[in-house]
Amino acid sequence: MTVPILRQGDVLIASIQSDLSDGQVVALRDRLTTLVGQVRARGIIVDVAGLDVIDSFTARSLRSIALAAKLRGTETVIVGIRPDVAIAMVHFDLNLEPLRTALDLDEALHVVAGRRYGDGQSGG
Repeated sequence: MTVPILRQGDVLIASIQSDLSDGQVVALRDRLTTLVGQVRARGIIVDVAGLDVIDSFTARSLRSIALAAKLRGTETVIVGIRPDVAIAMVHFDLNLEPLRTALDLDEALHVVAGRRYGDGQSGG
């Protein structure tokens, strides 16, 4: 299964809709890293709501997306971490830094725009 990647202005949005194999995670990382340069993206938002588990490999891959994007001047935000997945990640001491997280897409778009969520500013 290929992860759909949408473009919203200068932001790429990848929506993971089900658990991925290691190969699919690597393919997503490579596609996002390439697309950042092609579309001159200012932000990447990865929606992980479809993941039942974020294991150490997936966490490292998400971190590598963020690090590669950061080297290219792009902010990466993860959204949709389910409560049970968050608890498991804490239990297994999985670290997503330097990834930023947000509760939902609206908040993530504000993070990418460099604004606090709910500050009332409009984009532009």
